[in-house]
Amino acid sequence: MSGVVTGDAVYLGLQPARLPSRALALLLDLVVVWAAYLLISVGIALATASLDEAAVMALSIASFVLVLVGAPIAVETLSHGRSLGKLVCGLRVVREDGGPIRFRHALMRGAMGVVEILMTMGVVACVASLVSERGRRIGDVFAGTLVVRERVAPASAMVVPPPPPWLVGRFAALDLSAVPDALWLEIRQYLTRMGGLDPAIGQRLAERLADELVARTGTPPPPGVPAAAYLAGVVAERQARDARRAFAPGAAQGPVGVPPAPSGVPAAPAAATATPASFGTAPPAVSTTPPTAPVRRPEPADGEGSRATGFAPPA
Repeated sequence: MSGVVTGDAVYLGLQPARLPSRALALLLDLVVVWAAYLLISVGIALATASLDEAAVMALSIASFVLVLVGAPIAVETLSHGRSLGKLVCGLRVVREDGGPIRFRHALMRGAMGVVEILMTMGVVACVASLVSERGRRIGDVFAGTLVVRERVAPASAMVVPPPPPWLVGRFAALDLSAVPDALWLEIRQYLTRMGGLDPAIGQRLAERLADELVARTGTPPPPGVPAAAYLAGVVAERQARDARRAFAPGAAQGPVGVPPAPSGVPAAPAAATATPASFGTAPPAVSTTPPTAPVRRPEPADGEGSRATGFAPPA
């Protein structure tokens, strides 16, 4: 996909399916559909043995249209783009914006499938998929759809990469109050999946997100800092601020359901937790010193930061 719209989560999480997986899914669908068509044809032939030739021909055409054309359209519409073959192969048909398909999309795909799959034995569909950059056949082009892979490796799907060491502490004074949650979600989704994106598309997406972030904060990134590294540094700064607020003195609340002590009455001491370190010892004193500014880490050796985080330092 070449644009990031409402279906951005789908776009970043899923990748277009290629010809081998699509051919296998189509083969499974054709086996099931043709088996059902042959059984229905035999049943019609036995049930219409006493009818004239015109009635038999009309029923045969109706069964062909309903089973070989109408059944795939109905299955894709009701299952939101997952036929039996696609379900087995982990594929799904979606709109170009990443949303679920509807009847009009399945109807266009089914109508074009009669020409490029049934009438040409799939030759036209194979050629179109090989020529298309995203593996789309002619029916997908006219319907505005795309077949994507649903099964992706979840090894690091939700891990946000750390910023480069040479960016730690550079955004401590940045005002992040005007950045909406939707933009934070988009940036996080990009950072967690940027390793699986096409480099050119990922670069354009990072630059667009960085421009939106600059527009919200009013502060441009340091000169020479790549857009992806800038996004990672700002997200790390926001996470550090959230952690400081969560663990700052006075931020923790008392036990649920216990009202606070009235003014002038000392509060009851909290019960010690059942850990080996707490038995027979006094609870540790809570420090009231306000949190200090983050300590700037020493500059890494040449190339060390890029090996640890994947971001190269600016020249």
